[in-house]
Amino acid sequence: MEKQVVAITGAAGNLGGLLAEGLLSDEVELHLLWHKNPLPESLLNHEKVKPFQVDLQDENSLLDSLKGVDTVIHFAGILFKGNPEKFLPTTNTQYFSNLLRAAKTAGVKKVILFSFPHVEGDTTPEHPATGRLDGTPNSVHAKTRLEEEKLLLAETGFEKVILRCGMVYGKGILMIDAAHWFSRHCLLGIWKEPNYIHLISKDDYVAATKAAILSPTASGIYHLGDEGVQTLKEFLDEAAKEWGTCRPWVMPMWMIRTAAWVFETVSSLTGCRAPLTQDFITIGKVPYYGDTSRMRAELLPKLKYPTFREGIHTL
Repeated sequence: MEKQVVAITGAAGNLGGLLAEGLLSDEVELHLLWHKNPLPESLLNHEKVKPFQVDLQDENSLLDSLKGVDTVIHFAGILFKGNPEKFLPTTNTQYFSNLLRAAKTAGVKKVILFSFPHVEGDTTPEHPATGRLDGTPNSVHAKTRLEEEKLLLAETGFEKVILRCGMVYGKGILMIDAAHWFSRHCLLGIWKEPNYIHLISKDDYVAATKAAILSPTASGIYHLGDEGVQTLKEFLDEAAKEWGTCRPWVMPMWMIRTAAWVFETVSSLTGCRAPLTQDFITIGKVPYYGDTSRMRAELLPKLKYPTFREGIHTL
């Protein structure tokens, strides 16, 4: 197979960096795009890596990083910051439009957007997300990501792939590490109403995403997830048992909302990360589950961890 050149936006972030590490063993050259947070030394000094500091707000700053690139996979975004409704319409949709124009100018062959099943609204194992674009999500994160999906699919001139991924779990995943910290301090709370979540181990996430990048035929919308069926509380209960920490408290919603308000206020005043926001709660309460039949048929026929119970030791 001819060596591919792959560009990853948000390569200094959690999932982008994890994917980059996973691609180092393949016959690829990596253009790793970062903005404010620099790349880790393990990536920065690797012979297969070319680092580029870019600003998605400035389309022209992207052009050098995309020269000679076959595939772009887009992760870049702002998550842990207060009042996301004020910036996500810009940092998601407008910045992604800038990336698409730059990719077309540079002659990129394939663009992959990292997304999630929440864009279809409430979904369950009985009625999973199937790749529809007419969903009515209630969180600003999901609404703006759905707009990104529509922007990509409306473009011409390159192959288009959307990866709607369930919750990635494993040690080193920010949301999982945050849950571990809260659980260790007996502060982890969950709402009373149970909701389904679709999970995938970080190893299987990397394998499926690599397959989408390297496959010459991958196209359209894929849901990435394992074969397990569980609620968020069931997952957190088992995680706490594995960690030997406090199980999550069942809390009234007003208490969780108040905690989010505190985190968002501190984030707005100091610029530090907000591990919990009102929109995180809104999207977190949504039951989500994707139809993974296309993933199994075209990207990843065999999972390393079919359910989180086989992979729970990776936490």
